[in-house]
Amino acid sequence: MLRSNSVVRFLVHMPRPVKRLVALVADALLCMVTVWLALCLRLEHWVVLQPAHWVAVLVAVVLSAPIFLSYGLYASIFRFAGWQAMLALTRAMVAYSLAYIAIFTVIGINGVPRTMGVIQPLLLFVAVGASRVLVRFFLGDLYRSILSKRKATGVMIYGAGSAGRQLASALGHSHEQRMLGFIDDNPHLQGRRLDTVPVYAPADLPRLLEKLQITDVLLAIPSLTRQRRLAIVDFLRPFPVHVRSLPGVAELASGNVSLGDLHELDIEDLLGRDSVVPDSSLMSRHVHGKVVMVTGAGGSIGQELCRQIVQCAPQRLLLVELNEFSLYQVLQDLQAVLLKHDGPPVELVPLLASARDEIRMTEIVATWLPHTIYHAAAYKHVPLVEHNMLEGVRNNVWGTWVCARVAAAHGVGNFVLISTDKAVRPTNVMGASKRLAEMVLQAMAQQPGMHTCFTMVRFGNVLGSSGSVVPLFRQQIAQNGPITLTHADITRYFMTIPEASQLVMQAGAMAQGGDVFVLDMGEPVRIYDLACRMVELSGLRVRNEANPHGDIEIRITGLRPGEKLYEELLIGDGAQPTSHPRIMKAQEAYLPWQQLEAELHALQSAMNRVDMQTVRALLLKLVSGYQPANGLVDWVYLEAQRQQIHSHQNQAHAQQTGSVADDGTVASHQALQADRKAPGAAAPPATGSLPDFPEGLAPSA
Repeated sequence: MLRSNSVVRFLVHMPRPVKRLVALVADALLCMVTVWLALCLRLEHWVVLQPAHWVAVLVAVVLSAPIFLSYGLYASIFRFAGWQAMLALTRAMVAYSLAYIAIFTVIGINGVPRTMGVIQPLLLFVAVGASRVLVRFFLGDLYRSILSKRKATGVMIYGAGSAGRQLASALGHSHEQRMLGFIDDNPHLQGRRLDTVPVYAPADLPRLLEKLQITDVLLAIPSLTRQRRLAIVDFLRPFPVHVRSLPGVAELASGNVSLGDLHELDIEDLLGRDSVVPDSSLMSRHVHGKVVMVTGAGGSIGQELCRQIVQCAPQRLLLVELNEFSLYQVLQDLQAVLLKHDGPPVELVPLLASARDEIRMTEIVATWLPHTIYHAAAYKHVPLVEHNMLEGVRNNVWGTWVCARVAAAHGVGNFVLISTDKAVRPTNVMGASKRLAEMVLQAMAQQPGMHTCFTMVRFGNVLGSSGSVVPLFRQQIAQNGPITLTHADITRYFMTIPEASQLVMQAGAMAQGGDVFVLDMGEPVRIYDLACRMVELSGLRVRNEANPHGDIEIRITGLRPGEKLYEELLIGDGAQPTSHPRIMKAQEAYLPWQQLEAELHALQSAMNRVDMQTVRALLLKLVSGYQPANGLVDWVYLEAQRQQIHSHQNQAHAQQTGSVADDGTVASHQALQADRKAPGAAAPPATGSLPDFPEGLAPSA
């Protein structure tokens, strides 16, 4: 092998003129050999070349050299020669054959059989073509591919349909993977060959794993239902193979299948629930030909809402986003979508703004007078909102109230709030703030003379959103673990971002005012089981007590502040069905506007004073079922409490020693206490008591 590789390297690195000369000499030798072989075939015995026969050799060499040169046979690089080179060779051989036939068959040369004019060109064509193929084999990609195929991973394709066959064709050009066969459920295909590739039954897989050294299984079944897809995935889970998948039919409809279409299994592949085709009339009812505004347009839900909206041909789409980069991203994405869109033009208006800024929101709404507003601006990450309580409440409650007031004042027809299942019996500030935002809209919808139709749409986790567990798990698996999980029994509802966005638009179109719509999320998913599936379908094994030699550990870290074991979609009973099979209407209690408005002003005043205790107390009072899972864990609050405790300790020490520290600790403490007593300051803990600290945040002695 080493010797052959050195020969290959020597030939490849020869100077270009030398390579052409070698090729020319080789073809001349082939001319001589093919003349001799043609004579032997014609005379049916081995012959020794006579003087007349050498004339045939000379004519062959003299004819072939200029013809081959003129057709560019020596201009191409043989080790990369493809169909174009073979086509040029064919044309050159046709010209050569006509000339050779004319000399030896039509005119004739004494001592040379006339059939030589036909036999020799045919033999030369085969010989020269074979020489090019051999050179490409040994010096080119084919040689390297055979060497690499010996080390390539063994691959089987599940699905012998058109997508599977196209994928197999793409694998044929891959140096990293060896196509070993198809797996298909169709008994009529099992045991047969498709393009020389065998088709096996699923039951054959355990036997084939070791025999063929299969490492990867590629799912090429884009047309199957999610339920059937999930059954196949569950079948493959016990086997030590890496499972990847092609996207759905919609994504593959416009082009051929390639290796680039393959992706790691998403949770979509692990959900046994098929999405419902959206009702186009509902999708377009409040969008088509109208001015539409989306707040939080740069977020996960906001971006997808915008994509769905532009497909429904609004007159103008206002993109309201606080983050400059996120606004830039969604604008670029939508412009790319519109380039492929055949409908009427859509004006995109990117607007940097905070939903909490009433002056800015009034300016925007008064200028363009949107018909529909989708309010997606919110802080949604549970631990972050828990540790930044005031900002979470300001954004989620105050921001909603600001946008709703502005919408009502300017006669906006429809206002749709994107809510969450965490608003149901919340254990965290994020959920409580979203439930209070719902209550604001419910109460405003019942005010006399209200012309804006307020709607809330509540759903669970969406796949692929920022902070989603799936990309985190995939990253941790790629890094060989561990997978971090807060609790072994935690469950969540999941839905794809496009499906959620479509249902939001359809629910908003069915609203009559003050409606709380709940989306059917299917069955909840146990996150621990999801993590196990993702590990196993990566061709790895979970490391645990039953399997101490596994590959990836799942490490339980404990519930984070405000985190629930499970989520709910309804506070009370009696959800009503709607005309859409995936949308229900909830019956949720709320406070009358006169009472709620006074409480909202009190909440605003407490936030302005940075009075976190009062803010928390108001959330407990207003939001039914709010049961915090922990004490106040706002970072600013905790740090202030730490400083206060240390100041108490320093003051006590100074009093005991009868002296004041050189650095003025007592004086600074007194100043701090004076600040604490200022209007709006958080009250210090009672004498002899300490605040509640979460695990890992207790002050040091």
